[in-house]
Amino acid sequence: MVTAFVMIQTATDSIPECAQQISAISGISEVYSVAGDWDLIAVARVHKHEDLAEVIANKLSKIPGIRGTQTHIAFRAYSDHDLEAAFSLGLDD
Repeated sequence: MVTAFVMIQTATDSIPECAQQISAISGISEVYSVAGDWDLIAVARVHKHEDLAEVIANKLSKIPGIRGTQTHIAFRAYSDHDLEAAFSLGLDD
């Protein structure tokens, strides 16, 4: 499974509409409205890297109102349990 985070800039008056259309795309699992330099962040989860081109370049980026995107591909996911193990020095309490 490939996970990517897509930062999205939209026309100011079309944030909710863009978010709804993005969330309807197969391969997009979540869409967040955020503060800062970006208007929305979408989480794409696909089976292989080639599928990202279909989801992002061929579908998401063509939604009216989207001004620009920047995609970050995740290498590894860490849960709270994984992070505790990664930063543990092996010391017992």
